[in-house]
Amino acid sequence: MFTGSYVAIVTPFQNGRVDEKALGELIEWQIARGTNGIVPCGSTGESATLTHEEHDRVIAFTVEAVRRRVPVIAGTGANSTTEAIELTRCAEHARADACLLVTPYYNKPTQEGLYLHHRAIAEAVPIPQILYNVPGRTACDMLPETVERLADIPNIVGIKEATGNLDRARDILRRCGKKLDLYSGDDATALDCMLSGAKGDISVTANVAPRLMHEMCKLARAGKEKEARAINDRLMGLHKELFIEANPIPVKWALNEMGLIKGGIRLPLTPLSSKYHETVRSAMRAAGVIT
Repeated sequence: MFTGSYVAIVTPFQNGRVDEKALGELIEWQIARGTNGIVPCGSTGESATLTHEEHDRVIAFTVEAVRRRVPVIAGTGANSTTEAIELTRCAEHARADACLLVTPYYNKPTQEGLYLHHRAIAEAVPIPQILYNVPGRTACDMLPETVERLADIPNIVGIKEATGNLDRARDILRRCGKKLDLYSGDDATALDCMLSGAKGDISVTANVAPRLMHEMCKLARAGKEKEARAINDRLMGLHKELFIEANPIPVKWALNEMGLIKGGIRLPLTPLSSKYHETVRSAMRAAGVIT
């Protein structure tokens, strides 16, 4: 249903509040540079520190600002099934195109618990849903056999696989075939994931290099490996250094450095350590996003 470069967009803050003006400007900047879709309220959007009211408002604002020019995939996952259903209903009401549901974090559910959690959300809310597996953040790993079971549910349409494990991605593709689309959630391996059959990348790097990420994904999806890899080589520093501290600390610093947002970030996250400023700045120069 969705292809190409989707930006897991940051949530700008100013004076402790969501900066809707900056968010609207970021959305326009992204669309003008070819981004294929906007993903608000994911990990990069600091969803864990948004109140329910803020979370729902960011999604509604994003849908309003996008004006159907590209798809909006709203992050609505939670470690409570009831809460995830509520957030997903709000996103459906806001007319998001789909929802992205991270595996329940902290609880450490069994594979059966994961299956029942996602089945319950899908049965409660008919909006298209994309699973999101990122065990490095959640301490919870959805195994390919569980993904295969969930792929039989009609409105579960994809998975964002963020382990960076290409063998895992290929296993999911083999098991699920046309029943479920695969998206990379790991910028460093996204190119190879798409060359293996993934439909696109839900990207952190696209926050600061949207045009290059769009072109790289387009070329990779067309099977033009040499041209896609040339762009990806330019971006590899960003793929690495935007995780030098916990996401979204480095990417918010980079966007501030580019003059696109203020420096606001919410505790318990803190601004990028000064010792890493030049490291991230050098990666930005290598990609050509600053001079």
